[in-house]
Amino acid sequence: MMFVIYCLDKPNSLDLRLKTREAHLAHARAHNASIKLGGPMMTDDGEGMVGSLIVVDMPDKAAVEAFVRDDPYYQAGLFEAVLIRPFKQVLPAPA
Repeated sequence: MMFVIYCLDKPNSLDLRLKTREAHLAHARAHNASIKLGGPMMTDDGEGMVGSLIVVDMPDKAAVEAFVRDDPYYQAGLFEAVLIRPFKQVLPAPA
C-alpha cells in the first residue's frame, strides 16, 4: 500500500538538517525499493530546505511508522510535525 510521509522541520533547524543529512540519505537508500519518490520541501526562493515529502510503498502504516522512527532526521528531533496518510496514485496512471 502506498503512503505519503509529510515532515515539517522545526523553525531555524537548517543546521541540524545539514548535520544529519548524510545519515538520513543512507537510511533512505537502505529502503530504496520501497520509496517511490522523495525529497526536501524547499523555501519559497528554492534555496533552503524546510521539510521532507516521501511517497512509499509498504505493507501497512506500522511499517511506515517504523521507517520514520528509524530515520536519523526523526531521531535528531528535526521535525515539528510528521503526517502519514494512505495514498492512491491516479496520475500518471500506474502501469
